[in-house]
Amino acid sequence: MDVEHIASIAVDCGIKLHQRVGPGLLESAYEIVLAHALEARGLTVERQKIIPIVIDGILIENGFRADLLVENALLIELKSIDRLSAVHAKQVLTYLRFLELPLDLLMNFGGETFKEGLRRVVNRHGTLEGSALRIHKPLR
Repeated sequence: MDVEHIASIAVDCGIKLHQRVGPGLLESAYEIVLAHALEARGLTVERQKIIPIVIDGILIENGFRADLLVENALLIELKSIDRLSAVHAKQVLTYLRFLELPLDLLMNFGGETFKEGLRRVVNRHGTLEGSALRIHKPLR
């Protein structure tokens, strides 16, 4: 399944969740219900996945936490705030570059409508190959 198809399923699940519940819950509540909805559609979902990273040769075990990683192909960052700002998109772009993924859905459930809180963040920078920044991949 390609990432665009996975993203369309995720957006559909997000719309239905926002219509059913509306704004006002904690981010973690939306995360649990959205993960369950995606799994019910047959997708593999990892919640709060800890991502170790390396910067300048220094291993940072808890570099960041991915809210939802779907099918190891789509990153979903959830918010429950009044409105998104530019820094939120920059944050997930950094995550995408470390994970070498093409797409993130930034979903804010805090707005009046789901549409106003949905942002697609596309990784046009590629990977961090050759950079001092990289994801830590343990030796096997």
